[in-house]
Amino acid sequence: MSRYGTPGDAVKSGLRRAFRNQVTSPIPFPSPGRYNIFDLAGGKASNDTFLRAFGSSGTIYSIVTTLATAVAMPEWHLYKKRPVDGRRRYTTGDQGSDQRVEVVNHAALSLWDKPNDFHMRFEFVEGFAQHLELCGEAWWVLGRSNGLGFPTSMWYVRPDRMEPVPSPDNYLQGYIYTGPNGEQVPLEVDEVIMIKFPNPLDPYRGTGPVQTILADIQAQRYTAEWNKNFFQNSATPGGLIQVDKRLSDPEWDELTARWRETHQGVARAGRVGVLENGAQWVDTKITQKDMDFANLRTMSRDVLREAWGIHKSMLGNADDVNRANAQTAEEVFGSWKVIPRENRIRMALNGKLLPMFGASGQGVEFDYENPLPDDREADGAELTVKANAAQTLINAGFDQGDVLEVVGLPDMEVVEKTTQMPVAPPGWVP
Repeated sequence: MSRYGTPGDAVKSGLRRAFRNQVTSPIPFPSPGRYNIFDLAGGKASNDTFLRAFGSSGTIYSIVTTLATAVAMPEWHLYKKRPVDGRRRYTTGDQGSDQRVEVVNHAALSLWDKPNDFHMRFEFVEGFAQHLELCGEAWWVLGRSNGLGFPTSMWYVRPDRMEPVPSPDNYLQGYIYTGPNGEQVPLEVDEVIMIKFPNPLDPYRGTGPVQTILADIQAQRYTAEWNKNFFQNSATPGGLIQVDKRLSDPEWDELTARWRETHQGVARAGRVGVLENGAQWVDTKITQKDMDFANLRTMSRDVLREAWGIHKSMLGNADDVNRANAQTAEEVFGSWKVIPRENRIRMALNGKLLPMFGASGQGVEFDYENPLPDDREADGAELTVKANAAQTLINAGFDQGDVLEVVGLPDMEVVEKTTQMPVAPPGWVP
């Protein structure tokens, strides 16, 4: 027997929840917390750790900045939705044929263009996009003022300060925000919008690339620190001075002081050492060549780029990059990285933000301008295919307006061709 009793009791309990609550979860979900794929030193790494990775590696900084800036670049518009009548448009890109009516005056559009008095849309998107890349989570806290039912401001907040509060019946009860001074602020479900890369171990949280590569980030940092300490502390590290007797404290102090004065530091590198009274130098060092730091750091950069799937030409590494593969890398970056992130934002705006505006939020939708680089050759080829398809369908007897809509061309008037021969001007001699 389960903790719910017999199977019949469990079914009855579920029916009671269904009648008691308008929205119910049929099964219990895990409590919130950090269910990380990567276990750091036997303990769970936190979102604070992932955020700090941004300043610990030049490669991480470059990747996150490149992605966040690219996601913040496209312009956004608000459109009236096209009526759904079952017809399907057979196009490959639909560029230049968007026949939706743009809405230029709307409270949601004003909010998205200027989320609050201190952030414009670009810096707002760039800020939460950093959080998304580092933690796999981006959080917007919504503010309402003057008794208005719809949001009047939006703020992006650090993921390590947000904690979901699960509900045994409704899946989610709300959120708790922990402020800088430890104060806890309860937030309702309609006061928060979350964008995330799903966490396979925790449906309430997200997961990002940093969690999988913490060891590589640390290895890259330790490599840089070892190189720095090599120059700061000793030009020939890793050796022992061997003597055949126990040194007194004054002798020990004199030996170490004289050795440091003579050999420690970059300016004293390469000096000849002199040992007295039978002392011998025993070399135990591992050289930089032995450690192969150059290749180690290169491999670390490759692993970090792999976690995000970023081509090195997008980060300015052009040692073996030509125009062809650089252009391909840019197209892949836009298609596989930027567009999926823009789609997540669009779903959050249309599915979560616009419904908060009541009736005025119905029948409209946000959409972004295509971030992919222009391909004039492909655009021309697509236009030719559309024109040929339209001509074939119209010649077959289909309605011109329906044909143009299906193939993705704007509605155009038909101009009758004239068959009249041109009249020669006066005095013209052939």
